[in-house]
Formats: sequence, C-alpha cells, structure tokens
Amino acid sequence: MVEKTYPMTLEGKAKIEAELEDLKVNKRIEIIDRIKIARSFGDLSENSEYESAKDEQAFVEGRISTLENMLRYAEIIDDKHIEKDVVSLGRKVSFKEIPDGDEETYTIVGSAEADPTEFKISNDSPIAKTILGHKVGDKVTIQTPGGSFDIEITRVESSDQ
Repeated sequence: MVEKTYPMTLEGKAKIEAELEDLKVNKRIEIIDRIKIARSFGDLSENSEYESAKDEQAFVEGRISTLENMLRYAEIIDDKHIEKDVVSLGRKVSFKEIPDGDEETYTIVGSAEADPTEFKISNDSPIAKTILGHKVGDKVTIQTPGGSFDIEITRVESSDQ
C-alpha cells in the first residue's frame, strides 16, 4: 500500500512540528490533570467534567497521530529546478480577473498547511489545480463550484524571494 505524501514547505513543516510538540508536552499534561481532578469528584457515570476531559484527550491523541503521519510522509517542496516564472508548489502567485478585476496574491502550498486567512491555498483547490504549470502572462479559465472565471497570471515569486 502506497501512503499519501504531504507536500509542504519548510515553514509549514516547522509549524506542524511546533504544534505536535505543544500537544505532546503541554496539552497532554493539562488533560491528564483535568482527568485526575474529575475522578476525584466520585461517580464517573454522571461526571460531565470527566467525560469532557476524556473527549478532549481522544481528540488530542487523534491530532497527534495525524500530525506524526503528516511529518512521516512529508514531501518538502523544492522549486529550485523549475523556471522562475512558472507556477508551482511553494510559489507566491499574483493574478487578476479578466477584464478588470483586482490583483490577488496567494502562495500555493500542500493541503497540510493551507490557510486562506494567510492567503495560502492548497494545491488541491480549483484555482491552484488550474494554474499549476502556467507562466506569467498566461490567461486561464478557473472552474469552481460557483461557476467559472478568467484570470491572467501577473507575477510568480519563488519561495526564496
């Protein structure tokens, strides 16, 4: 069975490693303390604090497992062998909607580190899937669940710029 790989930047990997460390070192200890306190209240069958702590423990352990798996199968994005004006993972891309849209800029990252609030979109998103491999000046049509629109790629920046 081939495991799924998780494309990510070095910055994204460091962020995941920091979250994993926090969960293992801090959050686990907090939850264990909450469980101990809740147990001291007596009857566990009607103890909402105990149930809440156990639920949170299950969530945290699941998240730890997910993050460890992501790191185990991380594929660090290396765009150094790709032409500078070609859209690829790890690059910041600017485009404008044709004919008169405002310019928008996003960094294309793997799904593990996608964060639209930081203008980081997943390589699995409709926009990224469509523009990957295109160059500055290319005009492409983006198909989304809400309809389609045309864009022109105006700038591509390497991750090291």
